[in-house]
Order: sequence, then structure tokens, then C-alpha cells
Amino acid sequence: MMLDTLHTLEIVRRRGFLARWGVGAVLVALVAWLVFTVVTSPNLDWVVIGKYFLSTPIMEGVGTTLVLTFATLGVGLVLGAVLALMRQSGNPVAIAAAGGYIWFFRGVPLVVQIVFWFNLSLLFPTLGFASTNEVITPFLAAMLGLALHEAAYMAEIIRGGFLAVPRGQVDAALTIGMTRATATWTIVLPQSIRVILPALGNQFILILKGTSLVSVIGGGDLMTRAQQIYGQNYQVIALLLVATGWYLILVTVAGIGQRFLERWAAS
Repeated sequence: MMLDTLHTLEIVRRRGFLARWGVGAVLVALVAWLVFTVVTSPNLDWVVIGKYFLSTPIMEGVGTTLVLTFATLGVGLVLGAVLALMRQSGNPVAIAAAGGYIWFFRGVPLVVQIVFWFNLSLLFPTLGFASTNEVITPFLAAMLGLALHEAAYMAEIIRGGFLAVPRGQVDAALTIGMTRATATWTIVLPQSIRVILPALGNQFILILKGTSLVSVIGGGDLMTRAQQIYGQNYQVIALLLVATGWYLILVTVAGIGQRFLERWAAS
């Protein structure tokens, strides 16, 4: 009886092994067929891809994309920290204000926010003594849309880091005479950073890809530059592949950095 059971288990194990390899082989074959079909397509001009991959307009677009990404992360992190502290403050007005901000900017699609800031002159023709169109450039409109949107998500990430620190540590600090602000700065923040950092790496990648949305207002990013080029030579697929290649490179580098952050946070 025992031998029959073992024999049956062995058969099941082998069938499972063969099934996994069979499914894997089919997936590899499909991917290989897709790649081969795209690479050998007579409608895809690899000369155009090679010509524009390192061209000046594309490299300028890559630079603008990186500037937007880092600036968005920086502004979003600072504003998000302020919002998170407001939600932890115990002040009902501050809590309501921060909650309303997060509710609004997480609820409105990013592309809508970007287009709104770009067209702010329709609502306010002038800002002070200057024309709104002169102040709100496509780059600034993109920056405002991305940063204000990202701050709402950063606030929740940072608040989650705060909540990961046991409440008793703050209470103990308050009993020895620390103010709530001092306790947050010296006790909560250092510990919560290890929780927050891995999520920041993921947000960086999301921002990096999200910058492509600013192409709807001609923000000068990588996608904008690719669109401008294929709008002149009509090589749409080739230029989209150029943009895809650069996004994959940037995301890969960011992913490597994220893994280092996760290892550091786990150590």
C-alpha cells in the first residue's frame, strides 16, 4: 500500500514537472515568435532607430524627463511629509485640510491636472503683474501637475512609515518632557525612514514613467521629443521604440537603485 502511494505521488510529481516545462516552452516560443516578427518586419526601419536613439532632441528629452522626475520626487517628498505630519498632528483642522488635499489630488487623474495647470490662463489671465502664459510654461505646468499629484501619495507612504513605529515610544518620549514635534523628529522619523525608503524607490519609477503624460502639453520630455520627430518623418513605430528603449534603460537603472535601498533598509 505504501509503495503504491509513493508510486502515485511520483507520477503526479513528474506530470507536474512536465506541465510546468511545457507551459514554459510554449511561452518562450510565443515570445520568440513575437520578437522575431517585430525585428524582421519590413515596415520597421532600424536605420531610423539607430539614427535617433542618441540624437540631440532625444537626449534633451531624456534630460528633461530626469529633471522632472527628480524635481517631482523632491517637491512631492517635502510636501508629502508636511501633509503626513498634519494628519498626525491631532489638530482637527490640519487633519481635515490634509485629508481633503489627499482625497482631491489622488482622485483627479494626473493628465487632467497637467492640462489644467497648462490652461490656467483661461481662469486667471494674469498672475500679479505678469501674463499667466508667461509664468506657467509647459515645463512648470508639468512640474506642478506631477509634484502636487505625487505629494498626495507621498503623504500616505510617509504616514504609513510613522504608523509602523510603536505608539508607546512616542508616549514614553512625551512623559519625559519631549514635545510631540521633538518626539516625531528624533524618534519616529529615523525609524520610519527604513519603512519609507523601499516605497520611495517604487514611486521614483512610477514618476519616471508618469512624465510621459506631459507630452499632451508639449512638456519637452522624452515622449514629447519622440512625437515631434515622428510628426515630421512619420516613422511612428521607430520613434516609439526609441522612447521605449530609453524608458527601459532608465527604469532598469532605477530598479537597481531600488534593490540597494531595500537591502539597506532590511539590514
